[in-house]
Amino acid sequence: MDITGKIIEIQDTQNINDSFQKREFVLEYAENPLYPEYVKFELIQERCALVDAFKVGDEVKVQFNLKGRKWTDKEGQVRYFNSLQAWKIDSLAGQSSQDAPPAPNNPPAPPANEDDVLPF
Repeated sequence: MDITGKIIEIQDTQNINDSFQKREFVLEYAENPLYPEYVKFELIQERCALVDAFKVGDEVKVQFNLKGRKWTDKEGQVRYFNSLQAWKIDSLAGQSSQDAPPAPNNPPAPPANEDDVLPF
């Protein structure tokens, strides 16, 4: 899947545990300019650096995978989560991030203490 828009926020990389890191950024998507949408993407592991080549205000095309997870909390309540995992970012002005193939369907390693944190 892909989408084009303007980067409006780039967050720092978060080290979730010793073996898992993620980074988020937000894209303003304006299919209808009167009603822009704000779409948050995540980059995981070595892909966290893909957004380093860009800055807030850059117009980009983002290629991503739609991911969904099921999680049961410690009270037994089942919850569902969706995430948009970016794997390539191209500038509409011609600049490109390093190509990174889509992630395999294996989920990332869970946090060290699954009872205390959500699995994303």
